Amino acid sequence: MRYDLNLLPVFVTLMEERSVTRAAERLGMTQPALSNALARLRVVMRDPLFIRERYGIQPTPLALELAPVLRAALAQIDEVVHGQQAFEPAEAERLMTIAPNSYAEFALIPTVVARLRAVAPGISLRLTPYGSDLSETGVISGTTAMAIGRFVEVQDNLVVQHLMDDGLACVVRADHPDVGDVLTRETYERLRHVNVLPPGRLRAGLFQVLERHGLKRDVAVSVTHFLAVPEMIAVTDYCATLPRLICARLAHDTRLKFVPAPVDLGTFPVDMAWHVRYRHDPAHRWLRTLIAEVAREAAGTAPAPEDAP
Repeated sequence: MRYDLNLLPVFVTLMEERSVTRAAERLGMTQPALSNALARLRVVMRDPLFIRERYGIQPTPLALELAPVLRAALAQIDEVVHGQQAFEPAEAERLMTIAPNSYAEFALIPTVVARLRAVAPGISLRLTPYGSDLSETGVISGTTAMAIGRFVEVQDNLVVQHLMDDGLACVVRADHPDVGDVLTRETYERLRHVNVLPPGRLRAGLFQVLERHGLKRDVAVSVTHFLAVPEMIAVTDYCATLPRLICARLAHDTRLKFVPAPVDLGTFPVDMAWHVRYRHDPAHRWLRTLIAEVAREAAGTAPAPEDAP
């Protein structure tokens, strides 16, 4: 039997989106065209494949069985096609979408952009929100080239590369009346704090670390991005506990003072994840290498807790 390979991406996208409307938008098709493609798929497979429900569509048992096989087949086709393409960074013209968390966006992406401008000016980046989990970034479906952050659970169609580890330090205003060159445990617990809320299930990360050390923190305000921290710290007697690379980025701000945390709060990982179909894409592979180099260099120059800026 001869198969229309154009139907395979339709099937995979429907599996991932569970919505005819969203799948059509992602594929750049009209809904009638996608519905027609689905009708042809049903004839070929002799199965409904997807059942319409109140809040979208649900796959049939056969669709669930087919999904990993067809995903793997598409990934292999992509690998063969992309692997044959030559890639010259200086001449390339390409837009790549990546999903860094707020940490990576602030600590790493500026250097990545500077490198691209120097060696691959035709490559543009589009940053998309990291969201509350990987499914919201687009990396699981492959519409987003890669995600950068800390991953709790990873689907089997993703490849994950560890980039670096970072530690934590504290920041207060430069003329803080209660903090000198050392921040004691007693002072840390007495101060009020600015907390940065990362997305989703990672929100409890710092709270869990502090709990393990029996260290209390009175949170006065929670913000959604590191960029909000300097302005709040500069005009209050509050304290913030931040990654060391974020501290390094803010070190030029003379209104702020950086000190080691009162206890060793350990480190946290920074990883990069991408869909298996990009494994051998030359442009994607080149960008992954560049980002890994930037992360490795940043980790090597980040101040240790006792040497925080």
